[in-house]
Amino acid sequence: MATTTPRIVIIGAGIVGCALADELTRRGHGDVTVLEQGPLFRTGGSTSHAPGLVFQTAGSRTMTRLATATVEKYAALTEDGVRCLNQVGGLEVATTPERLADLHRRHGWASAAGIPSRVIEPRECAELHPLLDRSRVLGGLHIPTDGTAAPVAAAQVQARAAGARGARFLQHRTVTAIDTTGDRVRSVHCGDERFDADIVLCCAGMWGPTVGALAGVSIPLVPMAHQYARTNPLGVLETIHALESASGSADPSLPILRHQDADLYFRPHGLRLGIGAYGHRAMPMEPRELDDADPETSMPSERRFTPEDFDPSWEDAVALLPALGDAKIEEGVNGVFSFTPDGMPLLGEHPGVGGFWSAEAVWITHSAGVAEAVAEWITNGRPAVGGEPVDLAGAHLDRFDPAALAPDVVRARACRAFDEVYDVIHPHDPPAVARPGRTTPFHSRMEELRAVFTETGGYERPMWFEANGSLPEVCEVARRTGWAARNWSPIAGAEALVTRRAAGMYDLSPMRRLEVTGPQACELLQRLVTNDVDRPVGRVVYALLLDQGGGVLADLTVTRLGPERFLLAVADRLDVAELRRWVRDGVGITDVTEDTAHLGLWGPKVPEILEGLVPEEMQRLGFFRAAEFSVGRVPVTGLRVSYVGEYGWELVCAAADAERLWDTVHAAGARHGLVAGGRHAFASLRVEKGYRAKGSDITPEHGPDGTGLGFAVAMAKGPFVGRAAVHRAREEGGPSRVLATLVLDHDGAVLFGGEPVYDVPEARRLTRGPILLDPDGPPAAPAGCSASGYVTSAAVGYTSGRSIAYAWLPAERAGAGTRMEVETFGRRLTAEVVDGPVHDPSSARMKG
Repeated sequence: MATTTPRIVIIGAGIVGCALADELTRRGHGDVTVLEQGPLFRTGGSTSHAPGLVFQTAGSRTMTRLATATVEKYAALTEDGVRCLNQVGGLEVATTPERLADLHRRHGWASAAGIPSRVIEPRECAELHPLLDRSRVLGGLHIPTDGTAAPVAAAQVQARAAGARGARFLQHRTVTAIDTTGDRVRSVHCGDERFDADIVLCCAGMWGPTVGALAGVSIPLVPMAHQYARTNPLGVLETIHALESASGSADPSLPILRHQDADLYFRPHGLRLGIGAYGHRAMPMEPRELDDADPETSMPSERRFTPEDFDPSWEDAVALLPALGDAKIEEGVNGVFSFTPDGMPLLGEHPGVGGFWSAEAVWITHSAGVAEAVAEWITNGRPAVGGEPVDLAGAHLDRFDPAALAPDVVRARACRAFDEVYDVIHPHDPPAVARPGRTTPFHSRMEELRAVFTETGGYERPMWFEANGSLPEVCEVARRTGWAARNWSPIAGAEALVTRRAAGMYDLSPMRRLEVTGPQACELLQRLVTNDVDRPVGRVVYALLLDQGGGVLADLTVTRLGPERFLLAVADRLDVAELRRWVRDGVGITDVTEDTAHLGLWGPKVPEILEGLVPEEMQRLGFFRAAEFSVGRVPVTGLRVSYVGEYGWELVCAAADAERLWDTVHAAGARHGLVAGGRHAFASLRVEKGYRAKGSDITPEHGPDGTGLGFAVAMAKGPFVGRAAVHRAREEGGPSRVLATLVLDHDGAVLFGGEPVYDVPEARRLTRGPILLDPDGPPAAPAGCSASGYVTSAAVGYTSGRSIAYAWLPAERAGAGTRMEVETFGRRLTAEVVDGPVHDPSSARMKG
């Protein structure tokens, strides 16, 4: 008899595995088995010793949403009368000006996510946490809905709920094999026991790499020891509790305290204080070492406390909390947690092994939110929390380039992630270890021009070129100071100006290039992408990939090179996996990225640069057209498209010909002022032109109409993935929120994304011109003020002279001329919504 729901096996009964069992059975999955190698429910993994901090605010909006969902769920759960989350609030303190500025930035993230928060004075910090030496504190960030969880209790209550719906929890079952016949999971084996499975969910925590290897899947995480200590009972805590009880507090407790300048956090355990430290040396382990128990500890995920590593942290703790001067450490442990190369979880289905899912490297803070999102993903085909889609691309299991999965790279970068847990990270900080990453075929030529490299998507990419430092346009670019100047140079502005005035060449090789071929190629693409690609040979079509709910997974160009041959340009490996997921007989999808190079050549002087290098008829080729020809002696596929808003080409050649193509174009362009440009210039040009970028502006959380890409949807062409959802949304009146363009009144303002956007108070609504509070004055944001939206990406437009931002706003607030305010580092900047791109709205320059 056929089953109506898939057979699901969850490996690991820590808090994530239990939460997933609960969420899956809530959604009607009746055949769920949870296998645990240890006892239930204090299993011996990190859930069993985790201090249980739940703090919501992070630089990633996705992680913030997952944490908030965790708070909402656990705050409503109790186990044997014990609340699974005690919302004592969170307090982060600053002892340096840099940290205080970062707390204002974090307050902005919280406001953009709808989380109540306040940046408070030292006096109020000491009132919230009386152990603080207020003279050492410059300020703090208070989030009243943060709290401390009881991880084992939370796991157990969710497991009980799942069990009541039919889930089985089996202890002392060590997984020894996973059958993946035919590139799909078939069963899980624990010795002689066999558990048939259509879906296997790896929630094994620090044992994840071992479990993944059984299925032929890389789980790139490193078990890492983290120190946690508890003091002896403190008389001062007894006094505080007594005073709070006398004042009527139902459950007196201090807030979570984080002293990130010293890599410390604190939480009470009755009359004792728990102290966690990230300031010590990284202590990585191999997963196989976990099976060798430490005789001085009680579970596999604990290692002997090393006081010598904790001594500097203790000194910092006593300096901040003088009441600890007479205290001592009564017990401590080096508890093991999972760290990934970028500090993000590992979620989703592996594209090469159907049915193998990961929910790994998930901390208590995000556990319930991750479980809800993944359960929705499995059940309905798209991740969601609170009934709304959530973008998990930045946490996808398959996000890393294969070169970044080398064991030494994973280990080095996981250690860096540990070291940086509490650091103030600049959005443009390049990775500091395991460099260089993968290089493109143009790398040697960019090195000759003294490129200043960063790494994105696993590739070394130039931010700007020091060889352009002598350009006269450098003098036209306003200088920056402080945070805005970090990892930036006025040379980047000069490169953008020269691209608009003469020409610029940009390495686009990290984009993924696919050849889709075969007699069914056109039919398949018609059913996958939003636009009509059944066009004559030589046409380029801009299109979108949607999920079933109409969310935008990606944008791409589709170029028809023959009746049964197409060239696709997509952003990353996740897009490749999505396309391959639909492949069928009669269609071949070949990733030619590593065999090719991709050069963008744009600017008004491009026709003169190419004169004599390309056939004359190519100079007359229209916009969104393509052809195969030669540039000098280099065969290329040329696409007449532009991502910067200027006339020009994207040129794709064989990787072996890359240096010759670069040299040919660079030499021909020298007398016309051609420069090589980096990522900062590129970002400025594309924001001026109004183009969206995947991952910031384009996510599956919104549909094409809200994102401003409805023009790329051809509803009349017939069925395609997401069409019904787009139709339904339009029938219901269109999106309630749209991605609007803001132009700030303060032209020199530098935004980085994530900033909250507010309605302008009535008193300032008619004001024109910049309003920027004194940076040494009080915070501009009033307590409890709710943001209307948030910034996705932004740039200073060097040619327009304006500071430009894209922001999600309520549709009724997104009309041209609407006045808004953007908060950055606690200060409000006035801005105005504009209609269309700031640069060349008619696209006359681009079309030529």
